[in-house]
Amino acid sequence: MRHPLSQRIDGVLSLDPAAGAIQFEHRWYTWGQVDTVARRIRTVVGTDRAGIMLRNTPGHVAALLGVLAGGGTVVAINPARGDARTRADIKALRLPTLIGTPEDLASLAPDSTATTVAIAGLDDAPQVRVGARGPVNDRPGVAVSMLTSGTTGPPKRVELTYDMLARSVLSSGPGPTELRRGVAIVNSPLVHIGGVYRILLCLAEARPFVLLPKFDLQGWADAVREHRPRAVSLVPAALRMVLHSDLTRGDLAGIAVVTSGTAPLSADDADAFTAKFGIPVLISYAATEFGGGVAGWTLADHQKYWRDKRGSVGRANPGAALRVVDEHRRPLPPGQPGLLEVIPAQLAESRQWLQTTDLARIDEDGFVWILGRADQAINRGGFKVMPDDVRSALETHPAVAGAVVVGRVDPRLGETPVAMVELRAGGHADPDELLTYLRTRLAHYEIPTEVVLTEAIPRTPSGKPDLTAVRAALH
Repeated sequence: MRHPLSQRIDGVLSLDPAAGAIQFEHRWYTWGQVDTVARRIRTVVGTDRAGIMLRNTPGHVAALLGVLAGGGTVVAINPARGDARTRADIKALRLPTLIGTPEDLASLAPDSTATTVAIAGLDDAPQVRVGARGPVNDRPGVAVSMLTSGTTGPPKRVELTYDMLARSVLSSGPGPTELRRGVAIVNSPLVHIGGVYRILLCLAEARPFVLLPKFDLQGWADAVREHRPRAVSLVPAALRMVLHSDLTRGDLAGIAVVTSGTAPLSADDADAFTAKFGIPVLISYAATEFGGGVAGWTLADHQKYWRDKRGSVGRANPGAALRVVDEHRRPLPPGQPGLLEVIPAQLAESRQWLQTTDLARIDEDGFVWILGRADQAINRGGFKVMPDDVRSALETHPAVAGAVVVGRVDPRLGETPVAMVELRAGGHADPDELLTYLRTRLAHYEIPTEVVLTEAIPRTPSGKPDLTAVRAALH
């Protein structure tokens, strides 16, 4: 029997083939066009694995949906990681089918013996070149083999099952019988869990959407003005771009709520956004390994508790469980800091606690504060420095657009914090000024030993700082 998620994809794609499904670069593509390409992909892949070199285009959306509609496994390949690494990844995966643009297939898999499917868009049929038969899919329940964001090292592969994704995006009861009227905006990269989740949520709700190739302030603002969505999602880096732009309340008049996750967002930035635009910011906590979110703010909680609980990432999502433990994995009482463990709703039937690398505390009302990553804590001569505390302080400076803090080896102290800072357009500050600014906001041992200004902080496709690249630049 086909999985409910596969059935939902088929059902929604056939609701109204002539209606607009995806607006991309100011042009609408219909549900029928998406369905035609998806069915061709499904015919080629079946229930096997298929590597998709994912980019934010309508053709790649159709390829993603086609594989999932057929019960196959999408193996996410990030063509932006660099040609050499991507070629090595493709070679190691030994995939029976590779899907991508003609240019990506030619440059990243020129010698592949796999079946290849070239997708140029939704106006033309995919071009199939049949290759040698690859290994049989021995994990038929896996929907997406997804790359983690790779902020601290090489991305890892996490297997997201059909059941996990269905629990994230499908509501109980029958599927929709007509298309939704409102238009969503998808600006998260498809190669990241956030992009896959947004696409599947729109599909599950039968909601048309604007697809942005990447987050671009002008393109995003144009889409917001045109479609006036009630809710939008912005990663912290994008939210700060909107906050410090020339956009006004009128530009964002249709938005009732902003959700933000994937990376830490300071309470000051959330409050500043609300003060400028009159829109509450609902912070959430998620990870690729969880198959989506596990905690977050609801609008009702925000209205009741934000003043007292600001800085929290909210409470456990329905069906999820969170706890804080010590180094021996013994649960700690409310308010005590320790390592966070999670049972996501997507994996609730397992009842197994997943240990994260995040330090956290949970108060008596169930609100969760993420204190930083245990594996990123900087031990400066016996004093523990949390990079996010230093970053947050730097980002309160009016000239700072973004900052990232890492540890640098020191022969006397073991490690010291160093910072990379990106200034706002038109902003002016030198390293000495920023260090003086921090001295009234941080303990002496938290002050970076060096602040380096940069035109742009290196980031992963999900918008998080690429800590590997930052360390290489600062060492």
